[in-house]
Amino acid sequence: MWSELYNQDNQPTLQDINDYVNCELWPGLCSFLESTYNVVPKLEYSKCSMQKGWNVKYKKGSKSLCTLYPMNGYFIALIVIGKKEQIDSELIMPSCNAYVQRLFSKTAFSAGGKWLMIEVRERTVLEDVLKLIQLRVKPKKKSLV
Repeated sequence: MWSELYNQDNQPTLQDINDYVNCELWPGLCSFLESTYNVVPKLEYSKCSMQKGWNVKYKKGSKSLCTLYPMNGYFIALIVIGKKEQIDSELIMPSCNAYVQRLFSKTAFSAGGKWLMIEVRERTVLEDVLKLIQLRVKPKKKSLV
């Protein structure tokens, strides 16, 4: 388990995370975020019971793009849909993967937004994650989605 491999006193490298996730979708998302938004990943340790352990945060200025949680063979993308993005996110939901639609509909709006913990195991889900991130912060470069 990730949190057992890398406890609070044992910070992984980005390469450790890549090796653990071992999913072709991971580097594509990281590369997209870094090049499109000109951001660098920040490793943080979370004691949160929802997903304890080291994670990778991407922020543009003070606005969170997403937080990525390494899993064995896949990853979880946390995207917070705030009030500003609520209507637009509802409008794009019909074009999203059925899994993302179900997760969106069952996630309550609380603490200033819908906190979507999206398991990314397939390309269509990754495409939906990219759409949601781009709702939060409009990219300056042309979108890949």
